[in-house]
Amino acid sequence: MNFVKRAGMSLGARKSKTAALLAIFVVICTLLLAGFLLQVAAARLEADAQRVIGVDVTVRKKGLTSALVDRLGASDLVHRYNPELPVRAGARGFTPLTSHAPKPGGTGAGKRKRGAEKDPLSVNGVRDSDMLLPFSYGSTKITAGRGITPADAGHDVAVIEQRLAEKNHLKAGDTVQVRSEDGKRNVPLTVVGIFQDPTQDPTRWTRPHELPGNTLYVPVGTAQQLGTGIATVSEAVFKIGSTDRAEQLHVEAERLLGKGGFGFRVNDKAYRDQVRPIQRVGTFAGLIVWVIALAGALILGLVVALQIRERRAELGVLLAMGEKKWKLVGQHAVEVAAVALPAVALAALAGSLAGQHAGDALLDRQAGKPVAAAGARGAEIAPAEVRVEPAAVGKVAGIGLGISLVSTVVPGIGILRLYPRSILADTE
Repeated sequence: MNFVKRAGMSLGARKSKTAALLAIFVVICTLLLAGFLLQVAAARLEADAQRVIGVDVTVRKKGLTSALVDRLGASDLVHRYNPELPVRAGARGFTPLTSHAPKPGGTGAGKRKRGAEKDPLSVNGVRDSDMLLPFSYGSTKITAGRGITPADAGHDVAVIEQRLAEKNHLKAGDTVQVRSEDGKRNVPLTVVGIFQDPTQDPTRWTRPHELPGNTLYVPVGTAQQLGTGIATVSEAVFKIGSTDRAEQLHVEAERLLGKGGFGFRVNDKAYRDQVRPIQRVGTFAGLIVWVIALAGALILGLVVALQIRERRAELGVLLAMGEKKWKLVGQHAVEVAAVALPAVALAALAGSLAGQHAGDALLDRQAGKPVAAAGARGAEIAPAEVRVEPAAVGKVAGIGLGISLVSTVVPGIGILRLYPRSILADTE
């Protein structure tokens, strides 16, 4: 009789033991699949976190222009970038804030300070206001409208502080006019957003442009119109995917800006604090796969070894009838493999039903802080999606068949040492 057919008959005749073997295999395959699904979900979440959180690189150089920043920001290494171009401006048609504290020094001092108070507005030209630290970490918040985005390039728009808006009864959609530093140009700005700076007004007299309420954010092009001469960028922040890319960006910065003479600071604290917990989940999932594979091979090997011991009489009869020893080993391998395949299908079903809930429980606990911190910084990280994919099921099936082969071949070595006469003599 063909040993494959004999394996099927043996499984049917020993239903209870077949069911027990199937249950063991289902548990092993389910745990293996869970490990692979967690690995994939953690890798997906890590890639999303790298894109959103990333590593901030701050570049400072004397004479740095927005054109040079744009060229460096066009690098494939850079996900987002933001130059900051500070200028002073005057107000026309609305009233800037003034310090409530009395000015020291009396009238004479006031005359000496008059020139410093000529341009009471502190205007910051930016490309992406969400990348400014106060906005990204949530200490400064947009209370109405929106911030400055790259799409605002070429448009005269502004985001103003809430105290300035309240004093002049301004809201998103209104238009204000600001005067350039040299007083030659008036630029109408459409208010697209209002932000709230938590910094309190100073208790002693402060120049108007130093008051937090007199701060405006505008596109870089608008700031260049308000400035005089060649407007230079105070600093530029570039967001890259990981610390590994910082050195590559430094090489590109040297090629563009010249070697030396510029500051290049890498801030990867947020990346380390928020991405590494996600990486630990992936490492833990990989460890699960190895442990379950080894433990599964050991457990099934012991089960098969016990079955071989219980079936010595059957083996002795088959050997006495002239059956080849390798076919007996093959029969056991087919029996275990026949149980492994439906176990993989059941594990895939269990993974599709409960995988998302189990993954959420582990990923939220290990990676919840990074996602929450990114949300506080105005970033959006998609929830970790745990779904059963054919590639993961294929890996589980391959490992399951490998486990079935190892768990039958190793104990099957004992079959090669059996002799029918000694077996039958022991069973009499």
